[in-house]
Amino acid sequence: MSGSTRPTVVVTGGSAGVGRAVAVAFGRRGWNVGILARGRAGIAASVEEVRAVGGRALGYRADVADAQAVDRAADAFAEEFGGIDVWVNNAMVTVYAEVAQTSPDEFRRVTDVTYLGQVHGTLAALRHMRAADRGTIVHVGSALAYRSIPLQSAYCAAKSAVRGFVDSLRTELLHHRSGIRLTMVQLPAVNTPQFDWARSRLPRRLEPVPPIFQPETIAENIVRAAHDAPRELWIGTPSWLAILGAQVAPAFSDHYLARHGYRGEMTGEPADRGRPDNLYDPADGGHDHGAHGRFDGQAKGRVVAADPMWLHIGMIAAAGLVGGAALVAARRSGREEARLAGG
Repeated sequence: MSGSTRPTVVVTGGSAGVGRAVAVAFGRRGWNVGILARGRAGIAASVEEVRAVGGRALGYRADVADAQAVDRAADAFAEEFGGIDVWVNNAMVTVYAEVAQTSPDEFRRVTDVTYLGQVHGTLAALRHMRAADRGTIVHVGSALAYRSIPLQSAYCAAKSAVRGFVDSLRTELLHHRSGIRLTMVQLPAVNTPQFDWARSRLPRRLEPVPPIFQPETIAENIVRAAHDAPRELWIGTPSWLAILGAQVAPAFSDHYLARHGYRGEMTGEPADRGRPDNLYDPADGGHDHGAHGRFDGQAKGRVVAADPMWLHIGMIAAAGLVGGAALVAARRSGREEARLAGG
């Protein structure tokens, strides 16, 4: 715990969507909450909401692509609250377009925010956690870190890069017997405002690939991950199926997504070509849009999460049972054949 009587969490991208819900979830537990984001209106509203549920909050405007700005934000939070106990790397941007329609600058920007933003946040958190040799860094990932889909190549690549980065850092912390913990949560589709903010060249309005979950139920599992620090936490059975499917039958997954992936990422409504996007600048228009997107009618309020270690153990046990049953059946069949032959 930090020097304050309350523990402290920093949430990047904490002004909207999943990050907003995470900030409020920690605030409801009485934590100090540092909210790092770009939009003034969203930050102000997030700070107010955290305070309303019993937490203390401080907002800081910064772009996670700017490592020095992230460092300054971390220093401000640590000075205000007496330290940093948990850092949640959540900020992201994406571009919806085929690879050939995505510019090098757009690939670079998604990488700078969605991948390097997590690197910058981690470095800032480590700088404050090392002296006490404790703290937890939560990396918000996606099932797409394992199973890339069409039309979001930059985002999928960035989330995959985060997973590689976390795995390397984990081995280094283990080597040094560090008390700092790492965890990565892999998310399913979530009802957030990003589908009205993301840059898109698609002909129809964006939507998350169903089933869709509410940000609050995702946030509760991120708080759980911060507390328990499993190596990874896969949130939602769609995440489990996507990840395990990519591991077991990658070629089948390729062909399935080629047939169905495009349709699953768009509604039937034509795209609004004039809308702003948040790739380089906040797209909130000076208004707070909160945690939810426009899919409240479809989104589920409950989700099941699992440590993949137990999923893998279950799969191995199931395979063992099937194999054992097959062996017993084969032996019985062999004995029966031998009895008939001898008769």
